[in-house]
Amino acid sequence: MAYIASLDQGTSSTRFMIFGAEGKVVGQHQLEHRQIMPHAGWVEHDAAEIWARTQEVIAAALKQANIVGSDLAAIGITNQRETTVAWDITSGRPLHNAIVWQDTRTAEYLEGFDKKVTEEITYKTGLPVAPYFSASKMHWLIQNSQEVRKAIELGTARFGTIDSWLLWNLSGGVDGGVHLTDVTNASRTLLMDLETLQWDQLLLDRFEIPAAVLAEIKSSSEIYALTDPHGPLGSAVPIAGILGDQHAAMVGQVCFERGESKTTYGTGNFALLNTGTEIVRSSNGLLSTVCYKFGDQPAMYALEGSVAVTGSAIQWLRDQLGIINSAAETENLASSVSDTAGVYFVPAFSGLFAPYWRSDARGVIVGLTRAATKAHLVRAALEAICYQTKDVMDAMVADSGVPMQEMRVDGGITSNSLCMQMQSDIMGLDITRPLITETTALGAAYAAGLAVGFWRDTDELKKQWKQSRRWHATTTAEIRAEGYAGWKKAIERTLNWV
Repeated sequence: MAYIASLDQGTSSTRFMIFGAEGKVVGQHQLEHRQIMPHAGWVEHDAAEIWARTQEVIAAALKQANIVGSDLAAIGITNQRETTVAWDITSGRPLHNAIVWQDTRTAEYLEGFDKKVTEEITYKTGLPVAPYFSASKMHWLIQNSQEVRKAIELGTARFGTIDSWLLWNLSGGVDGGVHLTDVTNASRTLLMDLETLQWDQLLLDRFEIPAAVLAEIKSSSEIYALTDPHGPLGSAVPIAGILGDQHAAMVGQVCFERGESKTTYGTGNFALLNTGTEIVRSSNGLLSTVCYKFGDQPAMYALEGSVAVTGSAIQWLRDQLGIINSAAETENLASSVSDTAGVYFVPAFSGLFAPYWRSDARGVIVGLTRAATKAHLVRAALEAICYQTKDVMDAMVADSGVPMQEMRVDGGITSNSLCMQMQSDIMGLDITRPLITETTALGAAYAAGLAVGFWRDTDELKKQWKQSRRWHATTTAEIRAEGYAGWKKAIERTLNWV
C-alpha cells in the first residue's frame, strides 16, 4: 500500500487527492457544489450534494491514479470549518441545508448576550462570540427547524461540522457510521473548552444545545473507523486523520515548532502561528485555537489572524473598476513602476478586522496626484495585501512574545513573485513557498499517514518539505519604517465613515 489519500472538502468544491510516500500527487479530482443564498447574509450548502460529490471525486481520482481503494494505506479528511450540518441517523438524510461559516443570520441573537457572558465564552474557547462559529448556527437549527426538533426528541438527530458528516457516511452511515470529530474542528464551535479539549456543559447550556447530538472529540491523527467496503472506496481503508482546513495547511507546511507560521493567501488571508503547548490569549483580537493534536501527544496550540480582503481586492480592481482583465496581469502592470508614487489603498470594504476591529472603517485610496496611473494603484493593492498581513503577524508576535524567523506561504497570490518580494521587504523577513502547494490536502494526508505508520514521525515529514522559491528582504529598516508609517496614516483616514 504505497499511497495515502486526502478528502479536501472546501467552501466551493470537494476534491480527493492521492499522494505517494514522498508527498507527490499521483491522482486527483475536484467538483464544485452549489452556493445556496435564500436571503441576504444567509449562505447554505446541500450536505447531501456534498456527499454525492465526495463519492464522485473519490471514484474519479482512483481511476486517474489507476489504483483501487485497497491500495490506500489510509485517508485523511480536511474541511471548511464552522459550517454546520444536522442529520438523522435513521434515514441518513440532512434535516436542513448546512449553514455555512460565512452565514450571518445569527448576529442579532448573539447581540443579546451581555458582556460578562461573552467574556466568559471567549476565555473558555479562545474565540469571540460571532455568527462565524458553529454554536449559534446549531441554536438556530433547533429553534427554527421542526424536523430538527422532532429528531432531537426521537434521539436520532446528530450535529457536526462537515468532517463529522463525511466520516459518518464514509464509515457506513445508517449501517453503523461513527459520529466523531477532531479537536481542531471542535475548537471552532464555541462549545469546546480549550484547556480540557471537551464539550463544556456551561457553553452547551448558554446555546441551548443537548450534548447527545454532538460528536465525540478525538485527536487529529488516529484511526477513527474503516471505510465501508460497499462505499466509494470499495474497501475497508482506515480513516485516520481529521483537520480543519487552516490547521491542515499548518501540518502540510510542517509548522511543528513553536514560532513557526504559515499564511494562506486566498480571497482573504489566514495566518497561523504555532504557540506550542501554551494557550496564548490575544490582546489584539486574534483567535486562540488548537493547532493540531497527534494521537496521545499533547495538543499544540496556535494564534490565528485573518485579513478579510486580500485576493478580493484584486477582484474588485478587475470586476468593479475594470482596470485589469485578470489577476495574472497585476504582476507585470505593478512591475512597470518602481513604487506606488505615494499612493496607499486600504480595502476596508466592510470595516477593519484584526488588529484594529473597527466596523466604522471603509475603504480609501489616498496620496493621489496627477502622476498616479493604474499601475500605481495596482501596485498599491498588492502592497495593501502585504501591509495587512504585516499588521496581523506583528500582532501575533506581540501576543506570543515569539519572534518569527521566516514566513511560509501558500495560496493563489503566492505565484505573484513581485507581491511575495514586497511581502519580504515590508516584513523584513524571508518568505518561503513550498514545492507542493496543495498544503491543506497534504496536511490531512500527513495526519492519516502518521496514525498508520506510513510515515514514522514529524521529523520524516520535515525532511519531505521542499522549497520552490525563497524571497529575501532587500530594503533597509529605515525604508520599511517610512513605508509602514504611511500605511498607518492611511488606516487613520478609513475611520469614522459609518
